[in-house]
Amino acid sequence: MSMTIEIHKQLGAFRLDVEFQLEYGILGLLGASGSGKSKTLQCITGIERPDEGKIIINGRTVFDSRKNINLKTQERHVGYLFQNYALFPNMTVAENISCGVHTVSDKRERTNRIGDIIDRMQLSGLEKRKPAQLSGGQQQRVALARILINKPEILLLDEPFSALDSYLKEQLMTELHTLLAEFQKDVIVVTHSRDEAYQLCDHIAVLDAGHLDVFGETKKIFQDPATRVGAELTGCKNIVKANKLGTTQIYVPDWNLILDTGRYVEEGVQAIGIRAHCFCGEISENAFDITVVEQIEQPFEWIVKFQYLGQNKETNLIWWRFAKTDKPKTIPEKLGIKGENILLLYA
Repeated sequence: MSMTIEIHKQLGAFRLDVEFQLEYGILGLLGASGSGKSKTLQCITGIERPDEGKIIINGRTVFDSRKNINLKTQERHVGYLFQNYALFPNMTVAENISCGVHTVSDKRERTNRIGDIIDRMQLSGLEKRKPAQLSGGQQQRVALARILINKPEILLLDEPFSALDSYLKEQLMTELHTLLAEFQKDVIVVTHSRDEAYQLCDHIAVLDAGHLDVFGETKKIFQDPATRVGAELTGCKNIVKANKLGTTQIYVPDWNLILDTGRYVEEGVQAIGIRAHCFCGEISENAFDITVVEQIEQPFEWIVKFQYLGQNKETNLIWWRFAKTDKPKTIPEKLGIKGENILLLYA
């Protein structure tokens, strides 16, 4: 399985320029609202037509501006799950799923396929219910069943958990992860949630203002996002301008500190990021005096906001986060950070 995506489209003042290739797996499109995630999906499925580019799914070209190829949506064999699931409110579960069958004309085979997908999606016993009588998770499974019954070549999920409460979302993320593993074809998941992207996706494409900011394996991007946008979207709370000072050292003007990263710093570094859980009072490396400004208790964690002793007072407070079970009896006067936990950001 593979896909090649090259999309260039002008939408008023907004321009979408997205290019990537994926050999196999689940790709997360991660970005803030308005970054172009949903528009990318709409171009792949054929709802929107790019001005230029090409879209190839499993070796089959569904769009190529130079060759004047632009297959209709129903010819692309793409399954598209909308944010609101788009179920017909006046139809039962079985009827909603039946409406999705486009490739089977034989009545017996059609009935068998509907029965199989209902069993597979754990919807048995709900066949005669209407969407309003279903939970959010059941509605999602009905919508997915209606898509998967046609055996699409690629599955596109647009914010699949946006309509669910947090408890149900966690439960369904586990269920969906299992389902997608069984699908064994390419999947693209649009999300603005780093947790969804990390749990579901093998690769991540970070979008920013219509262009591809970072692309790569999910765990590698979380470990080393390389850009400010990538660091922000993967949850880094402390991002600050920095300058290369030496082979392994950087200078942080706002903090008035020199930090040693323990590795070679490339030319052109623009900022650093430090994740809130990486500070520690027992680390002597890059340890400096701090002044605590605020302490915030959360259900399972504490957040301590502090400044370094020589820090510019008008700059952002620094976040330190730790589990309640790790709360020290007294807040240390110094906090250290290992060089390997300093994210070097080049854009």
